[in-house]
Amino acid sequence: METPEITDTTPITITLEKGKTYFWCACGRSKKQPFCDGSHKGTSFQALSFTAEKTKKYFLCQCKHSSNKPFCDGNHKHLL
Repeated sequence: METPEITDTTPITITLEKGKTYFWCACGRSKKQPFCDGSHKGTSFQALSFTAEKTKKYFLCQCKHSSNKPFCDGNHKHLL
């Protein structure tokens, strides 16, 4: 099983639009963090598709180890 690259050890705060579908980067290789740019090709990773329930600020995981992907759950505090 491959391990994702840690993009950052803090979440990114980003405003998402209600009803819009986003593709979160699960591999950590994307140059468009926290979103997928296809850099996972050739790996076992796939982008995680999700739709924002409300227009508001969200905390998206950048360490790629959240148990509540794509949202931060604080697991970055246990890395390193």
